[in-house]
Amino acid sequence: MHILVVNCGSSSIKYQLIDSQQELRLLHKTIEITQQSDIKAAVIQLLDECLDYNIDAIGHRVVHGGPSRHAQAIDDAVIARVHQYSHLAPLHNPHNLAGILACREALPDIPHIAVFDTAFHSGLPRRASTYAIPQALAEQHDIRRYGFHGTSHSYVAEVAADHLGQALSDLRIISLHLGNGASACAIEFGHSTETSMGMTPMEGLVMGGRSGDIDPGIIFSLMRDADMSADEVERMLNQQSGLQGLSGISYDMRILENEAANGNDKARLAINVFAHRIRKYIGAYAACMGGVDAILVTGGIGENSASTRQRILQRLEFLGVILDDDRNLDAKVTLQQDVFAIHRPHSRVKVLVIKTNEELKIARQVQTIVEQRHEVKNPNRIPIAVSARHLHLTKETFAQLFGEQRTPTHRKDLVQPGQYACEETVNLIGPKGRIQGVRLLAPLRSYNQVEISRTDEFLLGIDAPVRDSGKVQGSAPITLEGPNGTVHLEQGLICAHRHIHMHPDDAKRFSVNDGDIVEVAINGGVRDLIFGDVLIRVHPNYALEMHIDTDEANAAELSSNTDASIVYSSIKSASAHLRINKTRI
Repeated sequence: MHILVVNCGSSSIKYQLIDSQQELRLLHKTIEITQQSDIKAAVIQLLDECLDYNIDAIGHRVVHGGPSRHAQAIDDAVIARVHQYSHLAPLHNPHNLAGILACREALPDIPHIAVFDTAFHSGLPRRASTYAIPQALAEQHDIRRYGFHGTSHSYVAEVAADHLGQALSDLRIISLHLGNGASACAIEFGHSTETSMGMTPMEGLVMGGRSGDIDPGIIFSLMRDADMSADEVERMLNQQSGLQGLSGISYDMRILENEAANGNDKARLAINVFAHRIRKYIGAYAACMGGVDAILVTGGIGENSASTRQRILQRLEFLGVILDDDRNLDAKVTLQQDVFAIHRPHSRVKVLVIKTNEELKIARQVQTIVEQRHEVKNPNRIPIAVSARHLHLTKETFAQLFGEQRTPTHRKDLVQPGQYACEETVNLIGPKGRIQGVRLLAPLRSYNQVEISRTDEFLLGIDAPVRDSGKVQGSAPITLEGPNGTVHLEQGLICAHRHIHMHPDDAKRFSVNDGDIVEVAINGGVRDLIFGDVLIRVHPNYALEMHIDTDEANAAELSSNTDASIVYSSIKSASAHLRINKTRI
């Protein structure tokens, strides 16, 4: 399949023609433009340059997709959405949209797919996506953290997991996309859980022309005291701030580094502020995730500036980062050799420079959408089980709570073969309150795990992370009270990631693999609802069943005859080792 990937910006159109089966770049070029009206002529030019190839589909990079959770075939509704969010990404969306319209006009009979920078961040926890303003106002005007550079962050995370030989779902990653636009992302076990850009691409790190984080009071001060209009302030923060505003010289880090070496103090200040802001985010994200396993550096500055990397990553030994200065100086990445490790062998945290390839990531998603348009949707339904709060214990913890001579007492079998609910219950004790009678599930395990809902969090006064079952490292603490005593767990309390158990035969029928992330439509509930970020878990000992918690069931107002079906268009992989044809991740 030949997929043309088009990225229309304010001053250029970048494109790549990719053979998606072999993942080969056949053509690539940047066409300079001076104004938006030139985009149509530039599209005609790039299509002329592709005449020797049959184009099967076109993937369009769209910066702001609002709450869209995945790539989508472009129709009138998608075009309206790109236009709707143009005011939040004024340097990007209008040009993205002009490119879409020009390409559709030139090639109306092939699929056109929009791939959104915001999609990777669409599942941000509410505590990360919510601004502390009146919520009625936020809901009315769609004010929330959307995040950007998602295509790049997700791509380099997958490459890193593959390089490290670990599943992405086992890693806590801080990804730094450093270029003229710059952002940081906390990727916790395969999911974006924090990111520096917000409702617009202006928030967060210092960038080429964008300010990043500032006190909102500065805006009102400038409007009052400098008599600046809202448009003038917006233009200043978007185009005249950042490295450009700090230095008064350039937004280009290469120029600033040369000027700084020649003694220019403003260039030095710009570089120091840029690095300082990034270091703050690294520390914050490590704290949010309870640690970090890898730091990834990508983007034009991240891939090419050894001195900037050194300035950012020095003195992070307290986090477990031990930089190898020689390897950092030697680091060179290309599309053929896309990873270079710059940490010392004994560094607990791995530090990788990675060549991002957003175009390849876009092509993979386009291929997935195009293939799925030709698939016959599987009519099979998936039974839903509402999983109330419960816990799994080790043999040692069970003995401490119930006595050395006790064993779990069978109450009733569960759907999953060999699993059963026990007569034994414990009380959960948190800083704020307690929950009585939480049931034990057996058989006993090699780790302690307590699964609660978001509502339970507030009853207990504990912030429990959303985790896949078994991923208890760095999770929340909890005290358990049994008839024979109490046990304080330093970790083990989670809100379980919604998931579907499948036997391999079921996985084959539904065309999914272990570790895939899908969207699931609820059938028969009082409310129509689609759950995103549902994990597929495949094992010969599993029976087909979807597990959600009580809060999620209440949101859909599930009835006793409710079941579910997979929405195929959202399939993506959560593991770096799956390499399935759908996404090649």
